[in-house]
Amino acid sequence: MIAIGTRARAEQRRRVIPVAETTFYKGEWMEAGEDPRLSPTVFLAEQPPNYKLEPHFHRQNQFQLFVAGSGSMGPVRTDPVTVHYAGAYTGYGPLLSGPEGVQYFTIRPVFDTGIIPATQAREKMVRGPKRHAQVTLGAPWEEAALAALKAPEDAFAIPADRGLAVRHVRLPPGAACELQHVEGSSSLFVFVLAGAGTVAGEELSPWESAFATRDERLTLQAGPRGAEIVVLHVPPTEPEYAPA
Repeated sequence: MIAIGTRARAEQRRRVIPVAETTFYKGEWMEAGEDPRLSPTVFLAEQPPNYKLEPHFHRQNQFQLFVAGSGSMGPVRTDPVTVHYAGAYTGYGPLLSGPEGVQYFTIRPVFDTGIIPATQAREKMVRGPKRHAQVTLGAPWEEAALAALKAPEDAFAIPADRGLAVRHVRLPPGAACELQHVEGSSSLFVFVLAGAGTVAGEELSPWESAFATRDERLTLQAGPRGAEIVVLHVPPTEPEYAPA
């Protein structure tokens, strides 16, 4: 399966979400139904200034990509661009936004029905492996710097481990990058952070994305001004959390 997340979709599907005593904005960049085994989703959450989202967990494996504003995840800052991973039924937070608010993509291979507050862990937590990872990549390069790049820069910001990995790549104009799956992963997401790139015949601009299951082989080709991308390798759902 291949799916594409676009800004055009998000502009059509941006809406207000009431949260406790305040409101968030949520824009749907990628939607693929609600199948309990495979339904990749990407949405941009816009958290208002100086708000504390209490600790919680989800039923599905999840990446978050912090792209604007300021904030922290517990004691650790989430300056752009920061990648955060929480496995299914792994608690995290609180998520604090700074004075200008914070914007982050929530990225899942399977549709999720929403947060479960940590206060409900006794009733709703499922026993099983817990997994968490976080890394800050830094601000995306300016387009002029990408255009002047002579050779690709390619590194794993989070090394591959049991199917989880984060790969950070900068490409000179016109260069190609094979989006290889890491050992043990179930799927991957690729996001353009700066410049532009073409994947599966679709040209992606900053913040746009593509998803591919392990049986798909994708290549991203940088545009005429280069591209900076992040590849998020998703581990499989642990057996304890798999749907019946």
